[in-house]
Amino acid sequence: VQLQAYGGGLVQAGGSLRLSCVASGRTFSMSSVAWFRQGAGKEREFVAAIAGDGSHTSYADSVKGRFTISRDYPKKAVYLQMNSLKPEDTAVYYCAARQTYSQSTVLVQTFDYTNWGQGTQVTVSS
Repeated sequence: VQLQAYGGGLVQAGGSLRLSCVASGRTFSMSSVAWFRQGAGKEREFVAAIAGDGSHTSYADSVKGRFTISRDYPKKAVYLQMNSLKPEDTAVYYCAARQTYSQSTVLVQTFDYTNWGQGTQVTVSS
């Protein structure tokens, strides 16, 4: 699976952005897909993930209630809708995918993922 992430940009605090992760390959629909982010000088951290069948999602505490992850099977895409953005959300956002045995499994650790997109920059100004 090859992944391409896009949709980042510059937005004011309180604004919204939608990130897209588009995949090529046949196993995307059978994969847990997650978004991670890495701020300047920081380690990569988990943001949100969705199971292969879409039945389960997981969010970092810092984004709960503000971000929503979803997937579109015909388009082989996973989206991250980000609302009420804060300056601390500024980071490079990466999508990642990993085929799972159970389609309801959600993976949330960086080391769980084997396929990564190139990253898209999100900058939130105060």
